Amino acid sequence: MILDFGKMEITRLEHFRGGEKSVQAQMHVDELNRIMRGTLEPGASIGLHTHESNSEIIYILEGDGVVLYDGAYEDIHAGQCHYCPKGHAHSLMNRSQTDLVFFAVVPNQ
Repeated sequence: MILDFGKMEITRLEHFRGGEKSVQAQMHVDELNRIMRGTLEPGASIGLHTHESNSEIIYILEGDGVVLYDGAYEDIHAGQCHYCPKGHAHSLMNRSQTDLVFFAVVPNQ
C-alpha cells in the first residue's frame, strides 16, 4: 500500500495533547496503526503524554526540535528518530525559527 501524504487532507489539531499552538497533520488511520506526517510551526508543541498501551516512533524530516522524554530534554534534528516505548512519557517541541516536519507511527495496541 502506498500512502501519498501530498494527496491527503491537512487536519489542524489545536493544542494537541495539551501542546502549544497546533499541529498540521496528514494521517492514515486503520485498525492497526496511526501513520502521520506532521508539521509544527515555530513555537508549537505536542503536549506531554504517556503511552499507556502502545508506543510511538517519530522521525524528523525537516528542521530542529526538542523532545521531552521521561523528564529529560533532548535536542532532535532532521535525520534523527525518537522512540517512545509503551509506559513512557514524551513531548515534541519546535523551539526553532522554521517548521519542524516529522513522520510518526503509533500502533493501535
